[in-house]
Amino acid sequence: MSKTAIAYKEKMKELSMLSLICSCFYSEPHAAAFYNYDDMEVKQINKRASGQSFEVILKPPSPEAVPALDRTLSPPKKKDLSLDEIQKKLEAAESRRKSQEAQILKQLAEKRDHEREVLHKALEENNNFSRTAEEKLIIKMELNKENREAHLAALMERLRERERHATEVRRNKELRDEISG
Repeated sequence: MSKTAIAYKEKMKELSMLSLICSCFYSEPHAAAFYNYDDMEVKQINKRASGQSFEVILKPPSPEAVPALDRTLSPPKKKDLSLDEIQKKLEAAESRRKSQEAQILKQLAEKRDHEREVLHKALEENNNFSRTAEEKLIIKMELNKENREAHLAALMERLRERERHATEVRRNKELRDEISG
């Protein structure tokens, strides 16, 4: 930053502090308050009812400050690099590039491994679900088969019971007919 800008910042800090102190002692602003600094003029303006306002006028830089300004703006001179230094910088850049590539490859490998793990886990869960669903279906089918066989056995038993009862009724009827007849 140039010396003028630094000085401007410092003077603005001083001015705001000065204005604060003055406003404490003098509640009424002075008519046509005008302050002169080295390269700046400050005028107090009474346009605001809510507070104070100032107009800051910068003077053109003096001819003495121009050479100092030129010195600060010129870039620093680069020293001549030797062939060894250039070679070292190239090797360092190459090693940085290789390490960056290695790091990227490592990240990609980790990502691939993670994707494989996720896929393996999903397949395993799918297989487990299929296996449990198949086992439940087999159990349900066996239960239905057992219930069907039990129901058929019960029906057969009832049919046998009816057949026995019918034969008994026929025998009793024949005995009654023989006795009565």
